[in-house]
Amino acid sequence: MRTGVWLVGARGSVATTSIVGGLALRANLAGPTGCVTELPDLRGPALPAFADLVFGGHDVVTTPLCKRAEALASAGVIPGRLVAALPDELAAVEEELRPAPSGDTQADRAAAAVRDLAGFRDRHDLDRVVVVNVSATEPAARPHAAHSDPEALRAALSGPDEVLPASSLYAYAALEAGCPYVDFTPSTGARLPALHALAVERGLPYGGHDGKTGETLVKSVLAPMFAMRNLAVRSWSGVNLLGGGDGANLADPAANAAKVESKQRVLGETLGYVPQGDTRIDFVEDLGDFKTAWDLVTFAGFLGTRMRMEFTWHGCDSALAAPLVLDLARLTAAAHAAGRVGPLTELAFFFKDPLGAPTHSLAEQWALLTGFARALHAAAPGSADGHAA
Repeated sequence: MRTGVWLVGARGSVATTSIVGGLALRANLAGPTGCVTELPDLRGPALPAFADLVFGGHDVVTTPLCKRAEALASAGVIPGRLVAALPDELAAVEEELRPAPSGDTQADRAAAAVRDLAGFRDRHDLDRVVVVNVSATEPAARPHAAHSDPEALRAALSGPDEVLPASSLYAYAALEAGCPYVDFTPSTGARLPALHALAVERGLPYGGHDGKTGETLVKSVLAPMFAMRNLAVRSWSGVNLLGGGDGANLADPAANAAKVESKQRVLGETLGYVPQGDTRIDFVEDLGDFKTAWDLVTFAGFLGTRMRMEFTWHGCDSALAAPLVLDLARLTAAAHAAGRVGPLTELAFFFKDPLGAPTHSLAEQWALLTGFARALHAAAPGSADGHAA
């Protein structure tokens, strides 16, 4: 099942790491550590092979992909030996990267994106293309009357106003091009009634939001522990220090607020109440593509005894996120092939602010994900339960 992976923000650190990783897996130069779709509970015939993934994308940046990969290797994000071993493969992907679509109106820019996606699909004779947004975090979208209805939205996009934020315009273009859409960022993306209706109209699945790679991943394990033990969490405060482009972007207060809101949801929705404390995100340029989080949890046990817990998470954001991008592309492609339409709530395992928010417990999310994968594999051509290929 030849599958295109079209990355919005294709020259960024997460996208570049995803591309290098996908190419390395295809060439058997690296193992799939970090790719949950390669675990026995998820692996199976419904998923496109790494060898069947073809990469392309949009970006406003023009730095050649090989130079971005070399810079990440110098920073210790990816092994330099892989970059050195894949010059031709990286050059081939470079040929499939396009500048951000231009045009006088948002309708013009969406049409340009649709042409890019259709051309990519046709050139490589792809069965489908999954669009994954890994671009910079946006401020929360301002409400607009056209957000509720696809026809009203189409009409408004032809006017002079900026009706949609960039992530939603890409979601619109992806759906118009017949491509499933995944938002790995906390941006608005497909979370508008008009875009949901368009996905249903086109018979397409979509997923998101905000990849869960660090502090929130730990919260999604610890918060259910406190809830199940009937321990009263009195406060939970976190300080996140980020470098790189993501950290620089989050120095903008509006983008920062959107990210913090996404990170905070897990506590209130898991515990059933909101403890004192908050989450802060600060940009520290020297950290580069690495990030550090310090969390302090105070809680009360039997007879009101006061206790506390602290943890530190230090990780490389791109190396944590990139395998999940590949996982999401494979699972979404399989969902599309199986005829799934609308929000893929079973992908909550991957996100801080998942669509439908069925649960924020990582263990419960894992159970949903494995059940989803079993159903996809059972229905796949060539499986014991599916029809013959």
